[in-house]
Amino acid sequence: MNTPRTRTPAETASARRRNPLDLLMNSGLGKLLRGIGVAPRPASGESLLDLADALLSLRGRASGPALASAFFDLYEASDLAARQEFLGKVHDLHPADAKAIDQAIARWNDKRDEPSALALNVASKSPSRRLINQLNLAPQGTQRLIDLREDLLAVPRSASTSGLAALDRDLENAFTAWFNAGFLELRRIGWDSSAQLLERIIRYEAVHQIQGWDDLRRRVEPVDRRCYGFFHPQMQDDPLIFVEVALTQQIPGSIHEIISEERETIAPREANCAIFYSISNCQVGLKGIPFGNHLIKRVVGLLKEELPHLKTFATLSPVPGFAKWLAKEQDADAPVPGAQELRRLAARYLVEAKKGGQPLDPVARFHLGNGARLEAVHANADLSANGQKQAHGVMVNYLYDLADIEANFFALTELGTVVTSKAVQTLLEEPEGGPKKGGKKAKETVAA
Repeated sequence: MNTPRTRTPAETASARRRNPLDLLMNSGLGKLLRGIGVAPRPASGESLLDLADALLSLRGRASGPALASAFFDLYEASDLAARQEFLGKVHDLHPADAKAIDQAIARWNDKRDEPSALALNVASKSPSRRLINQLNLAPQGTQRLIDLREDLLAVPRSASTSGLAALDRDLENAFTAWFNAGFLELRRIGWDSSAQLLERIIRYEAVHQIQGWDDLRRRVEPVDRRCYGFFHPQMQDDPLIFVEVALTQQIPGSIHEIISEERETIAPREANCAIFYSISNCQVGLKGIPFGNHLIKRVVGLLKEELPHLKTFATLSPVPGFAKWLAKEQDADAPVPGAQELRRLAARYLVEAKKGGQPLDPVARFHLGNGARLEAVHANADLSANGQKQAHGVMVNYLYDLADIEANFFALTELGTVVTSKAVQTLLEEPEGGPKKGGKKAKETVAA
């Protein structure tokens, strides 16, 4: 009697990956695919390409959602290598239709009317963009496309191709349209929100790690704390981005003042300031989509409506690129400067270090690009391991003065000038090593 051979783990995994494909080809949809000459090969990047071909071949939309769903079932069951093989080839295998574009251009040159303009637009649309639109028809298609782009962004730069870059541009353009701030829902996230949503807030927090449920509760339940997020209609319990807000009596100079267990709660009517102390993007696949500037401005409007007595809207922000920049400026074995010198150097970094005319620091680039003003620089403000590693404990305040936002934005984008407070300007004017002995030390003030 022969004993059946035990399958190896690799064979088991391979069989499991083929299951969605087998189910597909044995279904009514499989008969449809065979009828139009599509017979996908075993699960791989090649079989995913076959299904993409089928989606782009459809003339009607009736089978689109089913085929898009079948594609994602196979895509998600494939290993990362197969998924990235597909992503690397699909754009190049579906180039723009040069003949159709030439015909549309000729028609436009001849008639120059609305139908010919529309025909030119349709002819010039990338097949990859049409594929993205088709895949969005699948159940949870938007979220699944975001996950697909996350796979694309994970391809090492050394392995990136022009086809991958073009597909990424098509995905980013599609997401920019679909995630227009006008289509998004701004919601307050509280202790009474769903457990699933609160778990995601803990997981997604990217600035100041949330140390479990008690820490989360201290950030979202007290009357002087707020948390707001943008949500897409297809992703009701999965935020795109969220911001944590502290209502305070003055602008804080350290994160401990905000998230300490021992802090005293104040009544909202006693607060003068709204401090944005953490902004976290939640979806890696939506990298490059500009949510944050819209979120802050929407939250400022909401808070002004709810608490009209608030006078100051500012941030307490990390300086994630400072330590790396400072290491290049100093000798390799140089000690970390003292607090006052760190503040001076951080001010110089934020105002003078540029990349393509914009601030080198990514957080500075975000807030200053929103029209905020660099208001204050604090040493020993974040004593966590991450805060020390990124910026030797330095944190800063950016002030959002709604009356000056447009002027500040113009100064940065047109003149290359970072608008600062008098306190920061005083720091910049200090000689290396800090104020001379016997000189007056500038008092740091913050405009309300």
